[in-house]
Amino acid sequence: MSEKTTIVIADDHPILLKGLSDFLNDLGLKILDTASNGIHLLEKIKIHRPDIVLMDMEMPGMTGLEVAEQMNRQGLESKKILLTLHKELFLLQKAKELQFSGYILKEFALTELSSALEIIKKGGSYFSEKIWEGSKNPIESPVFEPLTPSEIKILRLIAEGYATREIADKLFISERTVEKHRSNMITKLDLEKKHNSLLLWAQRNREIIG
Repeated sequence: MSEKTTIVIADDHPILLKGLSDFLNDLGLKILDTASNGIHLLEKIKIHRPDIVLMDMEMPGMTGLEVAEQMNRQGLESKKILLTLHKELFLLQKAKELQFSGYILKEFALTELSSALEIIKKGGSYFSEKIWEGSKNPIESPVFEPLTPSEIKILRLIAEGYATREIADKLFISERTVEKHRSNMITKLDLEKKHNSLLLWAQRNREIIG
């Protein structure tokens, strides 16, 4: 008999956390621990080193994305699944960048989670197709419609306060390329052609940018 797949679960809603625990237990997974905030989740991942971590996007202390970032930095290799209400495709892209194996919408969790876990246990990935329903653009927010993936990546770094040289170093591109992207974004977003106009716009829209 093969060993059960181990899992740690995190959600800040007690009823949902209990429901997930019961559901996953019925699927034959071994639940090592649960958490109701991101800080405790990270601590429990370090202690238990589970095969899989199923986490909510929005939690007190640290978000699911922030937990994933810390896991990557600290070499915590558990497979990551994000459970969320958010259908914004730029968040899905961010999850992929953070090496999540799964992105599942809460409203479809009971119908999709079983299949997702089977795929992920075998080394695959599962990103809910429901996210794309009604969206023709690869970035759902209309703000991003004219921007390329490279420009969006640079825009996020600008919002975080990185200068042109730092962005160039971080993305392994030339400063000239970064400046060209900046200029293109100013035009596409119909901003004033001033050096700090993109920075001001990015900081005002940080919640949209992600």
